[in-house]
Amino acid sequence: MTAASAKLLIDSFERVREVVAEVLDGLTEEELGWRGADGRTNPIGWLVWHLTRVQDIQVAAVAELPEVWRAQGWQRAFALPYPAGASGYGHSGADVGRFTATAEQLAGYHGATHRQTVAYLAGLHERDYARVVDDAWDPPVTLGVRLVSTLSDDLQHAGQAALVRGALPRG
Repeated sequence: MTAASAKLLIDSFERVREVVAEVLDGLTEEELGWRGADGRTNPIGWLVWHLTRVQDIQVAAVAELPEVWRAQGWQRAFALPYPAGASGYGHSGADVGRFTATAEQLAGYHGATHRQTVAYLAGLHERDYARVVDDAWDPPVTLGVRLVSTLSDDLQHAGQAALVRGALPRG
């Protein structure tokens, strides 16, 4: 039986998936790459890719699974001009400006990452959340803390993507 905490996390990651689906719905590559009136805003496409990369990297690491990005061929499919392990952290404005993808690619990658996340979460027990997954911090980071911080990051970026979508020029 899935732990109550796992059910809550699954529901939370499902909410991220729903926002991503709504944000991407019907957008063109041009709209996905729009950088705001000032030309410096992080575009919807990059935000969705980044939040998905963060989730993929963090969950794969704690679950001891391969990243969906590499294992399922998404890195090749996107063919981005970034190093193989890039997630968007530390990207300059110029780096962000080089991002291109279709809504279908982004939805596909996010869906595959979501499925791996949910499958992992469904197998967790309450005792698992106290497991230390990163002792480079003081205090050491537990699985529960890592999952919540990943979810928090995803929700923030999904909200940013929704905000940018709302600001798209109407034509």
